[in-house]
Amino acid sequence: MTASNKDRIRALLKSIETGDPGPVAVVNEAKYIQHNPQTHEGSEGLAVLFQRLSRTSPRVNVVRAFEDGDFVFAHTEYDFSRRNIGFELFRFEDGRAVEHWDNIQPRQGPNPSGHSMVDGPTEASDLDRTEANRAFVRAFVESVLVGGDLDRLDACLDRRDYTEHNPRLRDDVSQLRAALSEHRGGRRRIDYHRLHRVLAQGDFVLTQCEGEFDGVPSAYYDLFRVAGGKIVEHWDTTEKIAPKSEWKNDNGKF
Repeated sequence: MTASNKDRIRALLKSIETGDPGPVAVVNEAKYIQHNPQTHEGSEGLAVLFQRLSRTSPRVNVVRAFEDGDFVFAHTEYDFSRRNIGFELFRFEDGRAVEHWDNIQPRQGPNPSGHSMVDGPTEASDLDRTEANRAFVRAFVESVLVGGDLDRLDACLDRRDYTEHNPRLRDDVSQLRAALSEHRGGRRRIDYHRLHRVLAQGDFVLTQCEGEFDGVPSAYYDLFRVAGGKIVEHWDTTEKIAPKSEWKNDNGKF
């Protein structure tokens, strides 16, 4: 039985822990485009890199993974020199991974409602609702997060059944409204500028955005779970985007 792309990516990420060179074959290194600005491109083969990392006794847990056409997106937790939470995004071409994006944040929490940054459902359902959920979340992000139309929060989020995994917030839509309303120095503290990509499988939808957090250029990855036509659960990571002068490749974060 042929493994799915998401299972091949699970194996690839797990090989950071094991040092097993086999799963690296899923990556076409001749075409591979790396969007992590802190990673050199072409300086070290992935198999060699992962074997080197495995000697540091890392721990890798792929909490959930999904497929959307040529894309696989995964929600991960890492324990290297410190504990991090990440989203990993791969694009496939001719059966192999040829492009990679990620967004990583130090693990914090649990939040005031007792939720970690990764707990909750892990398997997609409502597969027939994929495109409807994608369109719904796209409209939410563009109007509310980018556009600042906070009056739409009540129409888009289920107040009675909303679970929040952001380590600073609780299961309270009014607190989310307050966080999105907060200004410092005349600008929004949480400031989404542009939506780059929306990926979906069933009730799970991932958005990739850029903006600023506390005035610092940042990447926002938000994972939403949709049920009954409303957002019922949310996970995220926010990562500072290093100045271009510090980038180790020229592909950009997005």
